[in-house]
Amino acid sequence: MLEKNEMIFGVRAVIEAIQAGKEIDKVLVKKDIQSELSKELFACLKDTFIPVQRVPVERINRITRKNHQGVVAFISSVTYQKTEDLVPFLFEEGKTPLFVMLDGITDVRNFGAIARTCECAGVDAIIIPSKNSVSVNADAMKTSAGALHTLPVCREQSLTATIKYLKDSGFKIVAATEKGDYDYTKANYKDPVCIIMGAEDTGVPYEHLSLCDEWIKIPLIGKIESLNVSVAAGILIYEAVKQRGFAEDKTASAL
Repeated sequence: MLEKNEMIFGVRAVIEAIQAGKEIDKVLVKKDIQSELSKELFACLKDTFIPVQRVPVERINRITRKNHQGVVAFISSVTYQKTEDLVPFLFEEGKTPLFVMLDGITDVRNFGAIARTCECAGVDAIIIPSKNSVSVNADAMKTSAGALHTLPVCREQSLTATIKYLKDSGFKIVAATEKGDYDYTKANYKDPVCIIMGAEDTGVPYEHLSLCDEWIKIPLIGKIESLNVSVAAGILIYEAVKQRGFAEDKTASAL
């Protein structure tokens, strides 16, 4: 259940929140909304990366019985960063960045679990798309065991453009896919790298796979066809940790 302070309802209130620079996760708008004020809202949203969903008014009514005027905005629990701002900063710090891109993952528990693993492993950022992605809400924060308070999350309008930017910046792009050419342990994670994880049912879309430098897979011995995505991400992330020798430099803590 959403807490009251996690959402803003009413057209004018949402407009003011956007103009004030509030970090908004998504906006739900009644399908047939038509008013001069709603036109102002859409004009305000046009220059942002905030996802907008047109939904039946009944869905909004289930969320709040307040005078919502057909509009509800959900406040993000994190401040999103931009990949293009983070990459130069990490290089200037002398780091060899390790990113994890989540392409189409919508389950909040999987997202939280991946974020927790990323933080524990020293991953520099998670990248998610502005559409077809999980909401970084209170449930995600809880599942991540607080990792999302410190782990940078970059929300991007176009993952295609982000992948191209990372490649131009010297990153190797590695996709986890059942179509993988070889075992995940044979990939080299020592240089700047971004690991892409796709949705469990559809995987990484081909338009993004086609841009990747390597396709890797995790061998499956049993009868089930796939691993949970958070488990698969953990396996790949810690292979990168192993190759980079972080485990030798730091004292391991107990599970």
